[in-house]
Amino acid sequence: MTVGTAAKPGHLDVLGRVTLALLVFDGFLCAVLSVLFLPTYLGATPFPISILAAAVANLALVIAARSTTGRVGTGILPLAGWGFGFLLCMFGGPGGDVLMLASVWTLLLLIGSLVPAAVYLWKVSAKAAFGSVSSTVGEGTR
Repeated sequence: MTVGTAAKPGHLDVLGRVTLALLVFDGFLCAVLSVLFLPTYLGATPFPISILAAAVANLALVIAARSTTGRVGTGILPLAGWGFGFLLCMFGGPGGDVLMLASVWTLLLLIGSLVPAAVYLWKVSAKAAFGSVSSTVGEGTR
């Protein structure tokens, strides 16, 4: 049984909607914090630990959104919040300040944060569409 689901499948009660909205906001907040901590240095060496932290956080948010609603399609909503936060951080501030520089770390943050959650959603949707694959495939011929 999933948390926050109503009697009808596909419909959320108030608690489920609030939880999903908080997960989307958490995705937005994760993007802003990962961009802010991207230029972290350990001594004189760049140490962008926020890429790994954002990947783990996005995967956890997607799993939580999917378990809240019971549907695979709503798992992408925290990633949409993350993408909105990432795009918002790309714009310059009022004094011309920029949070993200044109560097390889920015591209790695984008790819490293979205790919693990997208792969999880793809695997779950493929499993839901085709069912689980048997491990005895190909053992019939000897």
